[in-house]
Amino acid sequence: MKYLAPEVWRLQEAPRPLINVYLAGDVLIDAGRRWDRRRIFAELEGREISMVALTHVHPDHQGCAKDVCEARGVPLACHEDDVDAMEGRRAVAATAKPGAKLFARMWEGPPHKVDRVLREGDEVAGFRVVHAPGHAPGEVIFFRDSDRVAICGDVIRNITYVTMRTRLAEPPADLTPDPAENRRSIRKLAELNPSLILPGHGPAVTDLAAFERFASQLPG
Repeated sequence: MKYLAPEVWRLQEAPRPLINVYLAGDVLIDAGRRWDRRRIFAELEGREISMVALTHVHPDHQGCAKDVCEARGVPLACHEDDVDAMEGRRAVAATAKPGAKLFARMWEGPPHKVDRVLREGDEVAGFRVVHAPGHAPGEVIFFRDSDRVAICGDVIRNITYVTMRTRLAEPPADLTPDPAENRRSIRKLAELNPSLILPGHGPAVTDLAAFERFASQLPG
């Protein structure tokens, strides 16, 4: 695991951190794709976890949630607006676009009961839940007020999917039901004045001045 901040690590992925899974204290944040099972279980070997908490319920974030919860006997948490997707009553695919449906077929994990329903202001592993919809109805930022570390899911990404180069960007429009709402969530993230941003895709964002410029230049 890669140490990022006090009590926060990112599980390893080669050659680049494309699909990020984090450990915050003893809480696993996100659960990758269905085929990330071996990587996640290997990284967690010898570590106790108390819960799996999702930034949002898309195929590349909930893929191994059921497997981890059942193997470790721990509860699953996600925002109230994504419970239906996690429990199988709504599609997990990000949108109805062909690409989103393809990713769902390749990556989506099975449904699983949500044991803890998250709402704005709740606390998870010392992080405050901030609802940040747009990319997903139940997208959240986990924000730690003590040092302003933000685990932001797919509110932003810090990688280009074609070249795998580090670059700040919005999530792809074809995978985002409401891009305008997601831009409002990006601005909400900026208003938190984070000291470190840990996205769902790509390396940590440490140049916060660049992030502020990026947020301020968004359309709308």
